[in-house]
Amino acid sequence: MLRRLALRDFVIVPALELDFHAGFSVLTGETGAGKSILIDALQLALGSRAESGVVREGAARADITAEFDRPAALLGWLDEAGFDHDEPTLLLRRTVDAQGKSRAWINGSPATVAQLREVADHLLDIHGQHAWQSLTRAAAARELLDTQAGIATAPLVALFGARKAAAEALARAREQRDEIERERERLAWQVGELDKLAPTEGEWAELSAEHQRLAHAQALIDATRGALNAIAESDEANAEALASRAVDALADVADHDARLQPVIDTLNGALAQLQDAAHELNAYLGRAELDPDRLGELDARMSAWMGLARRWRRPPDELPALLASWRSELKALDAATDTAALEAAYAQADAAYQAEAKAVGKARRAAAKPLAEAVSRAMQSLGMAGGRFEVGFTPLPAPQSQGLEGVEFLVAGHAGSTPRPLAKVASGGELSRLALAIAVTTVQSAGARGNQAGPGTLIFDEIDAGIGGAVGDTVGALMKQLGSRVQVLAVTHLAQVAACADQHYVVAKAPQADGRTASSVAPVAGEARVAEVARMLGGERMAGTSLAHAQAMLAQPPQVDAPAAPGKPPARRRSKA
Repeated sequence: MLRRLALRDFVIVPALELDFHAGFSVLTGETGAGKSILIDALQLALGSRAESGVVREGAARADITAEFDRPAALLGWLDEAGFDHDEPTLLLRRTVDAQGKSRAWINGSPATVAQLREVADHLLDIHGQHAWQSLTRAAAARELLDTQAGIATAPLVALFGARKAAAEALARAREQRDEIERERERLAWQVGELDKLAPTEGEWAELSAEHQRLAHAQALIDATRGALNAIAESDEANAEALASRAVDALADVADHDARLQPVIDTLNGALAQLQDAAHELNAYLGRAELDPDRLGELDARMSAWMGLARRWRRPPDELPALLASWRSELKALDAATDTAALEAAYAQADAAYQAEAKAVGKARRAAAKPLAEAVSRAMQSLGMAGGRFEVGFTPLPAPQSQGLEGVEFLVAGHAGSTPRPLAKVASGGELSRLALAIAVTTVQSAGARGNQAGPGTLIFDEIDAGIGGAVGDTVGALMKQLGSRVQVLAVTHLAQVAACADQHYVVAKAPQADGRTASSVAPVAGEARVAEVARMLGGERMAGTSLAHAQAMLAQPPQVDAPAAPGKPPARRRSKA
């Protein structure tokens, strides 16, 4: 439910703070006073497109804040999006600067416009003068019927996607069979060529290292033998013998000067390292050998690697990964040319889709009749006596994501006429009343099902255009009855509708000291409300009869029975004793 709306520098509103209440509220005022400004502000707070024109002339930016009761259905969404939800209210704020750039907040945290729109679906539903236009579209009619029937179409959409993917795979296999077969043969030959080499991951590095050793085996043996001689095995002088001689020479005089002991320790360490080196060189020479046969094998293997690497223009070490990717592609092409398997997969996907689509269609047809009867009953009290509302179904030429049938709303405006598509109904007044009848019916139905997930606020923006007389009484009474289930806010020019409201707000426009015009909104009651209803009845010249008529309307607003929810009989009025 909408609790509060605050505006600053919005269009022709310098500043405004307005509290709202449960039930049925109306906004009235003279033509051009700006009755729809509040609706525009709410739409902006709920994510509609921002333009610089909404900023009051001379101001830096417009600021709109709307406070709602927080719907329980939004708790999970708020938590996932990271917005605070400790309070029982939901605070939405939007600013627009003079360049048209906007910023948004939800409960004090920065938000995107897309997030405002997601929240809007749970808070508010606006019916304008042409609310009926969306119902002329098959998608909107189907969605409304699905909501009434409690149908979740997500599984059907998913099954349609799977069916479509299977159909596309099968068609591609049939249409491109020759091309795919040629590609498969090419890949199979390439895989066969690489399979002859059978390269393994890391093998190229091992081959290169071993080849390097064998190709330079003699040089390595000669160098190792020379190093060993220099360290330990030379008959003339070697490092080990010289180091040992130095240790012996110093040991003879070390007792005379303790400062030589560290030098002796260092030489002993060097001697030990020389001995270790000599041991390792001997071990290396024991393993080293010339192996021309193995070197020839390595030359042949590496030549084969290099030849294939040059053919496929890849570094040699990438050949194992290339072979794996070709095998994967070949496997996919084998599957793509297996039409029998693809046909079986499509048949299975189609059967699953058809079963779900038929179940959805059955549920839609079951919900269509009670919905049509309830809307037809509502039409009788809205100046469309004898009128009839129907839900039509037409088979679609091909399956679609939303089912096998199209949904269309049909209406007959009076008795004896044939129901026609809603889009072909000519009377604007009939269309507005029909939109109201549908709104009343759907809200009644949601209440009967205990469904609290829908918007908590309904706004009717001059939906009563083209209506007058007794029908106006009925419209006002129906809106008041709607207000007993959800919060209803109506912008109206009809005194009959205004007289039925639980709260009444008047929009006025007046010149300011700076020469500019400003619009204001204020609640009215008592004599002020009588005067406003009288103005709506008689214009600027409020004669005594207009005031008396207004007082009588406010003292006893019209009462009519709301249409029963779909599937339930209409309520019976009690006779007055």
